[in-house]
Amino acid sequence: MTKPEHPVRLYDLDPDALRDQVAAWGQPAYRAGQLYQWLYQRLAIDPAEMSSLPAQLRALLAEEAQIELLAPAAENVSRDGHTTKTLFRLHDGQLIETVLMRYDRRNTVCISSQAGCAMGCTFCATAQMGLQRNLTPGEIVAQVLYFERWLRPITDPRSPVTGHRSRITNVVVMGMGEPLANYANLWQALRTLTDPAGFALGARKITVSTVGLIPGIDRFAEEDLQINLAVSLHAPNDALRATLVPIDRRYPIADLLAACRRYVARTHRRISFEYAMMAGINDSPGLAEELAARLQGLLCHVNLIPLNPVAGSPFQPSRREDVDAFVAILESRGIPTTLRVRRGIDIDAGCGQLRARVAQSTSIPLLS
Repeated sequence: MTKPEHPVRLYDLDPDALRDQVAAWGQPAYRAGQLYQWLYQRLAIDPAEMSSLPAQLRALLAEEAQIELLAPAAENVSRDGHTTKTLFRLHDGQLIETVLMRYDRRNTVCISSQAGCAMGCTFCATAQMGLQRNLTPGEIVAQVLYFERWLRPITDPRSPVTGHRSRITNVVVMGMGEPLANYANLWQALRTLTDPAGFALGARKITVSTVGLIPGIDRFAEEDLQINLAVSLHAPNDALRATLVPIDRRYPIADLLAACRRYVARTHRRISFEYAMMAGINDSPGLAEELAARLQGLLCHVNLIPLNPVAGSPFQPSRREDVDAFVAILESRGIPTTLRVRRGIDIDAGCGQLRARVAQSTSIPLLS
């Protein structure tokens, strides 16, 4: 059956819009609630599965609506089997990346908020492709639902409940794009994911990362959902940071940290700072001392990230001894610090890397 040129994209509809659409199809309002459950609790993608809906509505869904918004184009799995990176093709041909990382007690999915990125971070593969467009709310949500479907058939051996299925436990918006540059669509997606009547993921299990868009941080602080905020810092001074993260020229570190302090004062939540460790660039003891001084008195946590190098890039991962020394200095100055577990180094898990390889080479197997 041929879909109309512009089908109703169900994941793009918030609950009010979904009720309006169901009413436009001549159905009572309660059918929208049933449909919502099929979409976000039972993860149905075929209207024929929706047995509690009347045949007329199922036929309308099949004829006029689109549920699945993502088509897998390529997929890489790490040698240890714990990390899966999928490249998705959107309806207009744009490509985005999503990564599933399976830990002992967590299944974390890293999702994209834009196709490409306009921020221009010099060490990031996504930045090299520029911004193509914002993702819709449904395209953001669909990345999580894709891997939730993938996980559910896997029995979780850690569960005391026999036959309990594995599921997504955490979401990090740290993939392609700058989330706060797609603010309205991002927050509609986050409300869908946290809705108790739908996917019902706890807000505190979600982290949104920004390069430091100050108006977005201030707006974020006023939201009612207790979603975590992370800031990609990568350097403790403007002279260095502006060469790595060009947005620093617009929002310098002093102003950015002031916004972070306002966020903490307003929300009483700890803020995380991401710091990608690059050999000979930002990993010296002096920079660790400077970073510690900058963060004194701020309720925060520093997450040091082993860099996933881009082919041909001058930016390479720091040596482990330099990372350990950096950690020791921060901790000795009272700054809580962790070193992120390196995942997916063998499958181009760094932001934008798989998409770049597919664009440049025919050696990556495409999925039919």
